[in-house]
Amino acid sequence: MAGKLRAIAVELKSHAPFTLFGAATGLLCMVLFRGISQALGETLFYVFHVGHVVLSAMVTAAMFRLHTKASPLVLVVVIGLAGGLGVATLSDAVIPYVGEWTLGMRMSAHSHGPITGGHEHDEAAHEHEAHGDEEGLAKRMHIGFVEKWYFVIPAAIVGVLIAMFRPRTHVPHAGHVLLSTWASSFHVVMAMGGHLTVGQALGGFAWLFLAVWLPCCFSDIVFPLLFVKCGDTCPSCHH
Repeated sequence: MAGKLRAIAVELKSHAPFTLFGAATGLLCMVLFRGISQALGETLFYVFHVGHVVLSAMVTAAMFRLHTKASPLVLVVVIGLAGGLGVATLSDAVIPYVGEWTLGMRMSAHSHGPITGGHEHDEAAHEHEAHGDEEGLAKRMHIGFVEKWYFVIPAAIVGVLIAMFRPRTHVPHAGHVLLSTWASSFHVVMAMGGHLTVGQALGGFAWLFLAVWLPCCFSDIVFPLLFVKCGDTCPSCHH
């Protein structure tokens, strides 16, 4: 167990620099695309989120297969789907949503638009809030496997199938980090309402790093290794 924890710590440390680079590209996306429409932002979010789910499920399942001597097929499928759907959702939607609220982005997005008068503005804000309640938390947070399940769940299945026939971890993990960063960044873009202050940009960079580093490394490294028996080999994936 101690050896497994050391291997996990080494992996988290070794992936931090690349995740910082990914977060920088995500910040660039936030700056360059801050003025796009809500519809385009959602489309781009799901393009990257679906790609992220494929690679996340693929790497999670492959990591488990490569580090176990005998992997039951059903266990590979379950672990791959759990990593691809659960952790990708945490990274792309849940953590960015929390970050957006702490940075005041969602409040400013709710009140974004021309203000024709105090009374009208209050009514518009109330209507938006009520509409958000009707939508439900899953839609406001853009939980992919609920809101767009017909895209996201098949994507996770495809990732698991790829891992069964061609288990690889190194290159997919790098792509996984970038896709997750870009999905998270466009989730933030949807919440900005076209506004991005310096403080929000710096805070957004920090939240992007956390949204990618911990969940993606957990999905690709920690999560599958939790199911590896102590007698099995547990080398670092970048070796």
